[in-house]
Amino acid sequence: MQYKLHNHNHNHNQTYKGLIIEPKIRDFFIGRIWIRTNAPFPQEKIETYIKYNYFKRILGISSKRGFFKKHYTCNRCYNENQSEFIHYECARCNQLCTYCRHCINMGRVTSCTDLLIWNGAKPKFPTYHILDWDGTFTEAQAQASQQLTDSIQQNHNHLIHAVCGAGKTEILFPAVLAALQQGKRVCLATPRTDVVLELFPRFQKVFPNTILHAYYGNAPQQQGLPQLIIATTHQLYRFENAFDVVIVDEADAFPYTFDKALQKAVFKVKKQSAPLALVTATPSPQILAKVKREKWGYSFIPKRYHGHPLPVPTFESLWSYNKMIAKGKIPSKLIQWTKMRIAQKEPFLIFFPTIQLMGIATPLFQQLHEDILSVHAEDVDRKEKVTKLRNEEIPGLLTTTILERGITIKNVQVAVVGAESKIFTSSALIQISGRVGRNVNYPAGEIVFYHHGITTEMDEARNEILRLNKEGFGK
Repeated sequence: MQYKLHNHNHNHNQTYKGLIIEPKIRDFFIGRIWIRTNAPFPQEKIETYIKYNYFKRILGISSKRGFFKKHYTCNRCYNENQSEFIHYECARCNQLCTYCRHCINMGRVTSCTDLLIWNGAKPKFPTYHILDWDGTFTEAQAQASQQLTDSIQQNHNHLIHAVCGAGKTEILFPAVLAALQQGKRVCLATPRTDVVLELFPRFQKVFPNTILHAYYGNAPQQQGLPQLIIATTHQLYRFENAFDVVIVDEADAFPYTFDKALQKAVFKVKKQSAPLALVTATPSPQILAKVKREKWGYSFIPKRYHGHPLPVPTFESLWSYNKMIAKGKIPSKLIQWTKMRIAQKEPFLIFFPTIQLMGIATPLFQQLHEDILSVHAEDVDRKEKVTKLRNEEIPGLLTTTILERGITIKNVQVAVVGAESKIFTSSALIQISGRVGRNVNYPAGEIVFYHHGITTEMDEARNEILRLNKEGFGK
């Protein structure tokens, strides 16, 4: 910390009249809302900045008296679900305190916690940016990209509705570039860490002179003031009034669709007039109704970028697969399918409805090939495992719905075990099917729904894929 020193009297006492701002502190806090005691800087520095009014402080939890009892609000995640507020004896302030359970995994916010918001000057973002991408758009992609760019320029909300494998990420590039070149700050948010890990290197590559950060659980600390941020929607709890443009990729994905606080977070992080763009292959009826009601811009792409139809799932019965796997046996149909993939050296994904069933199945599949691995949401090595599959170092992965979207593996073949399970909604099954045939050199592929009875959701997924193919190809 550097201080400007002024000598005022004869005994040369030093008084602090102002301070020179450290860029790394300013850059870290701009646009963020942060727990005072969790700042990655010495607390005495934070205290000095507070003293000189460089931070606005707000209480972590606010409460107001209702008719019968107090009503609590978390000022970080905007949670107002009263069942998620826990009361406890606080050792720090020796009083009865309240904390928010909803965002606890990002550090505990309590009624005696200070949240800090940067109150000092904010530097202007640069306007010189380049897009280093030599790809070409199909006519449909070019049109959607232009429509999105126009909407964002006019501060108008927009929905990109494009089938899995339509090249949605590339469609975003020109709109992001136009915003950056106007000195705007852009956030690309997505509900899944895996999608952040997939998008981050792609954007780094095409925006080589833009400061770009990725935020997800346990992400490494990154330097500089990022003008473009790619983050999980959960990380948005830590921002406020920060962005001139917000894009939500995979806007229909769990948990975003089911969590009102996450949806509020998206509106909390954007500046008041900032446009919001949603991007998805499977918009929910709620999203479509909102788009129509509020007259958003809308772009629809029913075809993949390589011009081939979407692979259509086949249904295969797999009676009592649960019991068989529990007894230590893989059903013979599944053995044959897996052996065929291994023999033909085709990478594969096999989706399971539960971690428990997958856990029992993994050693059984490893008897077919010792390098078959499994992956789920809490798996700390999941990034490395997906990379191994992509690099053809392993034959296949068993997975939960965590890999239903945002993952591209060339020539991947996909099977769903227990497609009748409740976790496999029609949109999840469409997304899972969308993993197949994404590469221009491997535009076809196999997607099999193994089931213990066909469900409405399975039928809906298959019919929607057939409908999109009809719309895209007139057949």
